[in-house]
Amino acid sequence: MSILNLGILAHVDAGKTSLTERLLHTAGVIDHIGSVDDGSTQTDTLELERRRGITITSAVVSFTLDGRTVNLIDTPGHPDFIAEVERSLAVLDAAVLVVSAVEGVQAQTRVLARTLHRLRMPTLIFVNKVDRSGARFAGVLDDLGTRISPAIIPMSRVDRIGTREASVRAELDLTRLADHDDAVLAALVEDRPPPPIRVRDRVHPVYFGSAITGAGIDDLVGGITRLLPPAPARGDGPPLGTIFKVERGPAGERLAYLRMFGGTLRVRDAVGDERVTGIEVFADGTAGARGAITAGQIGRVRGLGSARIGDDLGVRDEDASSVRRPAARRAQFAPPSLETAVVASGPAERGALHAALTELAEQDPLINLRQDDERHEVYVSLYGEVQKEVVEATLAERYGLVVTFRETTTLHVERVLGTGAAVEFNKVEPNPFLATVGLRVMPAPAGAGVSFGLEVEPGSMPQAFFTAVEQTVHETLRQGLRGWPVPDCTVVMTHSGYSARQSHSHAIFDKSMSSTAGDFRNVTPLVLTTALRRAGTEVLEPIHAFRAEVPADTVPAVLPLLARLRAIPLSTGPAVISGEIPAARVHELQRRLPGSTRGEGVLESAFDHYAPVRGPAPSRERTGPDPLDRKDYLLRVLRRTGAATGVR
Repeated sequence: MSILNLGILAHVDAGKTSLTERLLHTAGVIDHIGSVDDGSTQTDTLELERRRGITITSAVVSFTLDGRTVNLIDTPGHPDFIAEVERSLAVLDAAVLVVSAVEGVQAQTRVLARTLHRLRMPTLIFVNKVDRSGARFAGVLDDLGTRISPAIIPMSRVDRIGTREASVRAELDLTRLADHDDAVLAALVEDRPPPPIRVRDRVHPVYFGSAITGAGIDDLVGGITRLLPPAPARGDGPPLGTIFKVERGPAGERLAYLRMFGGTLRVRDAVGDERVTGIEVFADGTAGARGAITAGQIGRVRGLGSARIGDDLGVRDEDASSVRRPAARRAQFAPPSLETAVVASGPAERGALHAALTELAEQDPLINLRQDDERHEVYVSLYGEVQKEVVEATLAERYGLVVTFRETTTLHVERVLGTGAAVEFNKVEPNPFLATVGLRVMPAPAGAGVSFGLEVEPGSMPQAFFTAVEQTVHETLRQGLRGWPVPDCTVVMTHSGYSARQSHSHAIFDKSMSSTAGDFRNVTPLVLTTALRRAGTEVLEPIHAFRAEVPADTVPAVLPLLARLRAIPLSTGPAVISGEIPAARVHELQRRLPGSTRGEGVLESAFDHYAPVRGPAPSRERTGPDPLDRKDYLLRVLRRTGAATGVR
């Protein structure tokens, strides 16, 4: 039986969770269709999701359609939880993009569509809510054609649209696709059967229907089973897979959600230094215990206590080219652009708060914890205020912690401008650590991330010391010269050296005479920050692309507002203004636009890029020992490690 790992994606409130319920009902997995409003759906399992009526975390459910096993992943629609969508994209074979027949293409719809196009992921479009007052047919098709892709293929027609009696009938309309496909155009002109439909990049069959009434669902099911490609599976060879979600079980054990791309993973198999103790595979609406998980399947794995989101199980460089993944491995969406401090209600709760946030960061690594031991505060990165409210509610309900938040601030980044190098030598003053580390830092393209390489022989010292340097490089780059993260650069280790393990006569190992991984961890920040100083950095702020639909006669009033908010209009039409605006000003534009447009203005925005800050560059207060202040750094580090404090 073939397998299809399918994602349901949409702007919030378009009805994707309701569509999931309807598909489960159609497949015979459930007898009664749950309601988002009543909190009775299969995939919104968290109490917080049921109460708020939104999806917060991705959920997996499996069923069979026409002989094909479909592992369906219901993803969040709210932009504050876009990280959950990104993690799901790494394991999908295809997607259904849900659009409301009333609201049409919305801001998050466009963000998701651009990402699906970039990944060349086969995608069907389902126009939901045809039974709702205000639902449109031709208007939504025009919206899809201009704002998603011109190569759309309407697969159905709707009678009595906008009423509870709305019904859907199959009717293939290739006229829109003919403008973009010569083979289809020729078939229409010559009055002969058109070529088979292939769901490829930017070619999207469009189905209309209602998840609530069931209208049009059978046609959509037919499209899912006939037009979307099954999971490519390599059954032989070693087990190869990707972890895309981590959660805690009832006993606090770590559960890793795994998509298998090749081979078979069995209970009691070793994964690194750990051993699989249990496997549950998704099938028939639930996850059942199995002795193994094979290529194409999705399951939950127990026993991998160190598992992290994004880990590739068993994948080596030589395997990568032979394992076809349905989605790119690099980040598809922007990282969070906001940061706030989480403050415990009292000193006694600080430890519990840090432990709770650490556990939440396992499930959402982009929370990106940053602890200030001196101020006794923990900072978290966020996408928006709704996510902050969810973090607050989760801490209260799951962990019994009452917290407050400092004011949310915009999260800037630093970009490396040139090339800089530095080195500290073992046993050469003023280096008090038994380690030689030389590093060169260079800029990398936007979105490339941080890469670490070696110009020294890998066998020149123990691997643990190289690992310590690499890990510390990533940790140090969380705070650049002005305290902001440095996300895109290349760091190369140019010098290495250590003191071999030694001991006094008839004595045990003496760490004062022998290098340890701690020596390399302590000296690396000094070397890297010196290299950064020599390379130079500039501070960048997040910039959003915006599109404002306004009454034509209000454009003259809107343009000065945009200028005051440092927005740059790039295109101005009679009723649409599009351009760029600093992320820090988006909320204010949302608040003030109605007053300039008689309440009729509609704004959509999404992160687009980072740009150099105009005017004085802001700084962020640092946490932990500051390697930019060598004397203070050494005093604090040596005091912490109990080493001698003869700092020069």
